[in-house]
Amino acid sequence: MSRPPLYGDGRRWGLVQCDSLELLPHLPAASVDAVITDPPYGIGFNAEAWDGRDIRRATGGRGEGLSAGQAFERWTRRWAQEARRVLRPGGYLVAFGAPRTVHRLTAGLEDGGLDVRDQLLWLYGQGVPKSRRVPGGRGTALKPAYEPIVLARAPFAGTLSDNLARHGTGALEIDAARVPDPAEPASPGRWPANAVLSHEADCTDDACGEGCATALLDASHPVAPSRFFYAAKAGRSERDAGCLRIPARAGVEYGGRLKRPAALVHNPHPTVKPLELMRWLVRLVTPPGGVVLDPFTGSGTTGAAVVLEGQRFLGIEREAEYVGIARARIAHWAREGPR
Repeated sequence: MSRPPLYGDGRRWGLVQCDSLELLPHLPAASVDAVITDPPYGIGFNAEAWDGRDIRRATGGRGEGLSAGQAFERWTRRWAQEARRVLRPGGYLVAFGAPRTVHRLTAGLEDGGLDVRDQLLWLYGQGVPKSRRVPGGRGTALKPAYEPIVLARAPFAGTLSDNLARHGTGALEIDAARVPDPAEPASPGRWPANAVLSHEADCTDDACGEGCATALLDASHPVAPSRFFYAAKAGRSERDAGCLRIPARAGVEYGGRLKRPAALVHNPHPTVKPLELMRWLVRLVTPPGGVVLDPFTGSGTTGAAVVLEGQRFLGIEREAEYVGIARARIAHWAREGPR
């Protein structure tokens, strides 16, 4: 393949504009410590080619009569095989998914040679139902309130102890990812859980917004569940940080079955993850001084989280529009420095 464009400072981060299925086979084996990614979900989101037609085209699924789900699973297996190869033995992979296709994602990761270890749940309250309205007070979909996150691991080389001694990978960074406990400030913090909660965007330290899922959960239990960990969805300022020189355009808002133009934004990527959530995942699965790979960089939140945590990042993104956004966002947070 021809040499694709490479951006970044060459020390802390780099971003390659390329299709992951083309570039991953050219990366050195056992060269990264963790893979943290938010890949396409295979649900035909917003009729985007990268979340539907391109997946089937890359796997030959249409010619073989595969369903969309079968093509997505095969496509996942293809990139997972390469992710396993470039991961150091015992290195972790974290991949976001959609509730209705996460079983295909999990099977694809497993068939790609990775050991599935857990499934985390990111719970939030700001989801909007993408449902058709049917007469008689009926509909075709529930309001989304969580996203699954699959946690997988490359096989060990020998025992866990052998693997840690030789490669520094294989164990979760529990102490680095502990959650402070306000009730016991002198304690080391809570053991990381496999559920992550989000507040509403208008919640403050003093009060929660109306309908905040975290507040409702806290009110239902004597020990507030949000003390495990919570991260608000990315707000406008976080999404657009570093992107102010990129021309603004209308994003998209959803309500019922309708799409309508939203306010002008510099980062119109439809699935931006919260920076705080991604930083926590980086701390959880990346050993000190590690290299994190994201083969589906999107708007660059993983890369921003990695540089803020003082680790090194390599990203791959095919879409030119998102490459520009990711470059601007990662460079912005790299100037901020680890904190």
